[in-house]
Amino acid sequence: MSDTLIQLDVQDAIATLTLNRPDKRNAMSDDMRTEFIHALEHVAADKSIRALVLTGAGKGFCAGGDISGMQRRMNAPVGEVGFNGWHRQQRVHHTQALLHTMPKPVIAAVNGAASGLGADTALACDFIIASEWASFTWSYIHRGIVPDGGGMYFLPRRVGLAKAKELIFTGRQVKVDEALKLGIVDRQTGADTLLADARQWARELSAASPTALALTKTILNQSFELSSHDVFAQGSQAQGICYTSAEHRASVEAFLARSSGKE
Repeated sequence: MSDTLIQLDVQDAIATLTLNRPDKRNAMSDDMRTEFIHALEHVAADKSIRALVLTGAGKGFCAGGDISGMQRRMNAPVGEVGFNGWHRQQRVHHTQALLHTMPKPVIAAVNGAASGLGADTALACDFIIASEWASFTWSYIHRGIVPDGGGMYFLPRRVGLAKAKELIFTGRQVKVDEALKLGIVDRQTGADTLLADARQWARELSAASPTALALTKTILNQSFELSSHDVFAQGSQAQGICYTSAEHRASVEAFLARSSGKE
């Protein structure tokens, strides 16, 4: 494992980002977040990358926000605490938005504990696959703060409002079997095959048109907030773009060739 806080590996058009601070259970420091943002922006912009798998080094997925960073914020001059906190929140939100709006499939391969911001980071991905060692806890309440990584948005959409309130109000641990039943986790697999299974799933999800996939994901991500009219309108615009794509043309021409017996 390299000395970088975020490790990027690309194989067969599938990128794997590894949170690489295992001695701290991959707790998210400011420096780590900066590297994370740069890596996510690179993956989003690189058209040769078809999908992203996110995982953690060592025994944990992500232990949440770095406690030493919280201490530094509390020790700042009183008149600067509020603005410093606001500035940090902009960075947190930008990071989570990069994951959520990534124009390609994103799978969280949760290898261990995902706590606080770590649990929210997994939820910001499109799908979650977890090993038997995975667990989830929205532990913010134990620090006297609220979920700031998207948990208040993503969690109710996976488990329902009442269950999301219970998990956030108590900050209790959810082990992988319960997480699977609740819908927090989409698939469970063994620790030894977690990354291989995640990458295979990523290949399956990203095998078709990247243009159609990116546009569909953008609309689906908004579908709970939009009216049916808005979804149809955005779908019409997206379809117009798809009509001009190389993938659509190649697919239609291949179908017609097969139908006419030219293949």
